[in-house]
Amino acid sequence: MIVAQGYNTSLKLLSPSDQIAAMLMRKRNHANVNKNIRHLIAIQAAKLMYEEGVDQYLDAKRMAAKRLFGKSGKKVIRHRPKDMPSNGEISAELTRLARFVEGSGNTSRLFAMRVVALGLMADLEEFYPRLIGSVSTGRVRKGSDIDLHIFSDSLEPLERHLKQMGWEYETRVVSINKGKSIQDYTHIFLFDCFPIELSVYPLFERRIRGRSSTDGRPILRMKSSTLLTLIEKEHAGAWSHYIQTGELPVIDAVT
Repeated sequence: MIVAQGYNTSLKLLSPSDQIAAMLMRKRNHANVNKNIRHLIAIQAAKLMYEEGVDQYLDAKRMAAKRLFGKSGKKVIRHRPKDMPSNGEISAELTRLARFVEGSGNTSRLFAMRVVALGLMADLEEFYPRLIGSVSTGRVRKGSDIDLHIFSDSLEPLERHLKQMGWEYETRVVSINKGKSIQDYTHIFLFDCFPIELSVYPLFERRIRGRSSTDGRPILRMKSSTLLTLIEKEHAGAWSHYIQTGELPVIDAVT
């Protein structure tokens, strides 16, 4: 008779084939519990990012797990590191939450941000602007910013250009661990109807793409021509109205 160590002794009364079926069922049920835990943490993490302004996925998932299965009260369900959702799972829940709360305003926000980004890219054409992030993927929400990668070997011409355009901005230096070295990159924050962040890279990095912290894939860097095609495809009616009137009345409603 086969005896399954670590399982209920009632298994001893089953035939070998029934014992195997019972053990497989337990594993399947455990996998479903893990999946449910991941989903719960992803939903809670998305709420933290949307409602409480937590801006880092790692912080959001840790806070979510603590709130759901923390020390306060009786801990009924245990979670393990592998039960933590991926950044992509949290991002998907965040998008669903934003679209549910904001309704049609979410689509209006996306269109307005894409048009603003298109104009900004035209103004920065000499610095090879590339759109990345939520405005390119369509996963915007209230508080989202417009993220552009721009390329210049010197900050001086870029800052001179920004001043000539009359833009107010702040500059910060961010240190990034790349392999075995720490590299400093300049980030420029512009003040407009939407928050705008320009990440400045040297010219040789135009053809080097880092990986997204959300899904681990190479970052999509969108040219202005590609963005225009996307706008014409996904916002045909709103774009036609904008071309005819030159107005974006939705901006006041969605910022």
